Amino acid sequence: MSTYFYDQQIRRFLLQFIRIMSNFEVETGLNSAGTSALIRVPVMYGDPTRQAAQILGNNSETSLPPVPIMAAIVSELKYDRTRVQEPNFVSTMSIRQRAVDPVSGQLQSVRGNSFSVERLMPVPYKLTLKLDIWTSNTEQKLQILEQILALFNPAIEVQNTDNYVDWSSLSYV
Repeated sequence: MSTYFYDQQIRRFLLQFIRIMSNFEVETGLNSAGTSALIRVPVMYGDPTRQAAQILGNNSETSLPPVPIMAAIVSELKYDRTRVQEPNFVSTMSIRQRAVDPVSGQLQSVRGNSFSVERLMPVPYKLTLKLDIWTSNTEQKLQILEQILALFNPAIEVQNTDNYVDWSSLSYV
């Protein structure tokens, strides 16, 4: 029996964080029609490795990435002792499915298969992400910050899965 397990939890949280940060815009002045010209601020995963820095810099010491841009990175991942409960606790849930018509594949209104699911107590971790905001001037940075700070009032809840059985599906940023 293999003990390998990978559920992509950290990757899912990273992608959700990047999605949360990916719809901000900055005003760059007025366009030819006299209305505000807005540009969307892209967000990327910016792991601070030498290879990533070389790619972003187009293999040049004098090249800068286009601005404005935001980069999210993992700055810390640590065990959260304050949320530890009974680590050996196993919760058993009885699940009943709806029957499926074998010909059409449609769900029916009668009971189908029943089974039990054992859930192990999740290991609590605290994932700290860092968002770097690169802009060409302070005004752009202030525009982005004001949009972010209004969104986090005081926090945002995220659902990392729609699995009914997963008791760690709801978290907050």
